[in-house]
Amino acid sequence: MSSSTYDDLGKLILRLGLGILLLLHGLSKLDGGVGWLVDMLGQRGLPGFVAYGVYIGEVLAPVLIILGVFTRLGGLIVVINMLFVFGLVHMHQLFELGKSGGWALELQGMFMVAAIAIALFGAGAYSLGGRNGRWN
Repeated sequence: MSSSTYDDLGKLILRLGLGILLLLHGLSKLDGGVGWLVDMLGQRGLPGFVAYGVYIGEVLAPVLIILGVFTRLGGLIVVINMLFVFGLVHMHQLFELGKSGGWALELQGMFMVAAIAIALFGAGAYSLGGRNGRWN
């Protein structure tokens, strides 16, 4: 296999890993709703409708990433979503270590790093959007 084939396979694995894991979070919010998030935003002085952005960041963007359509845009949306997650939900844990010694926010951190990589690398050949295109 050529190095570009390995690159494309690596992009596929990264896309599927991030997309599926993050989509599972989004599906739980589709099932359970975002009422708790509306309340939290209200306590911080933000309008409740902002909570519905979680569906864009945890359902729509992962689907784009998995399919490889507007992949860079999907990665960028996930980065923005994770910045909201850090700022609104986990700010108090930003400099904490977890019980096993790792960073308390390592899951969220890995989501963020993977999304940045996807936004930079694009979809690769194994995608519906292909290698070409500004957002793929």
